[in-house]
Amino acid sequence: MARVAVVQMVSSASVKENLSKLDAFFVKAREEGAELMVLPENFAFMGMNETDKLNVAEDMGHGEIQKTVSQLAHRYGIWVIAGTIPIKATAKRIKASNIVYDDKGVMAARYDKIHLFDVRVSDQEAHQESLTIERGDQVVVVDTPAGRVGLSVCYDLRFPELYRELVLKGAELFSVPSAFTAVTGLAHWEILLRARAIENLCYVLAPNQGGKHASGRHTYGHSMIVEPWGKVMVEQQGAGVIVADIDLKRLQQLRQQFPCHEHHILNTKKVSL
Repeated sequence: MARVAVVQMVSSASVKENLSKLDAFFVKAREEGAELMVLPENFAFMGMNETDKLNVAEDMGHGEIQKTVSQLAHRYGIWVIAGTIPIKATAKRIKASNIVYDDKGVMAARYDKIHLFDVRVSDQEAHQESLTIERGDQVVVVDTPAGRVGLSVCYDLRFPELYRELVLKGAELFSVPSAFTAVTGLAHWEILLRARAIENLCYVLAPNQGGKHASGRHTYGHSMIVEPWGKVMVEQQGAGVIVADIDLKRLQQLRQQFPCHEHHILNTKKVSL
């Protein structure tokens, strides 16, 4: 078995302040024996406005956010799936990049968020990520000490075809770093996470933002780790770290006993187990 950690935050509009909180999360994860830790979406910056992220965007491979996470991964010997980091794409747009660092602090994978949150949540709240974010177009999996992880971010959760593609690439776990709104989180967060786990027979690691941010935005929290049969193994209230053990032998046994991956009719692609 391998142990994983999921972090819940209430990130502010100060990169320095948010990064200063990471060390304590790494310490806790290391104390709990975690080999892999996942940070939430926008862990380093939750601005007042959508365009504020352009002011803190970094060049790929350079910048304080990337440097800090890399150094902490190396210092504590933990793999890290670093939520989203704003990486420069053009003068007016960034990539919402989910970067994975190994236990030496070396980048092991990068996934750029594909599905952008252009949604009116309520009469008082609307978002249009496409104004400032350039969508990604690559489906990415990465081998980690906890297993083969399929990478996704927040709004991706509503698009099951992405997770099917991740399974076809060998995913055993999904990571879903998020900043789900309080409204959509209450309605759909847990049920969607459990559905993605059940229909793909995968573990789901889902760190979320959870609280009131400087902009007045409320995020839902309830970070959780879900096992392949859909049970919520552990759930977080408030900022902090939760951990759970990943049992890949049980996962493979479950897939053999309940071989739904082999039973797809409308999508003729099959998964070889």
